[in-house]
Amino acid sequence: MRIVVDHDQCEANGICVGIAPDVFELDDEDVLHLTVAQVPADRLADVETAVAQCPKAALRLE
Repeated sequence: MRIVVDHDQCEANGICVGIAPDVFELDDEDVLHLTVAQVPADRLADVETAVAQCPKAALRLE
């Protein structure tokens, strides 16, 4: 699985970073970046939680 970020929707609230800081990161300009190309199997549960908790629905899994 991979994560898709809708940067037009993302407001850089950082909830995803708080849930999975090894997968999501915000840069100094509050732009969200992914640290992985594919979600590791052992991180899937946290990534699914981060996607579900995004207040702007800017994240999805494919």
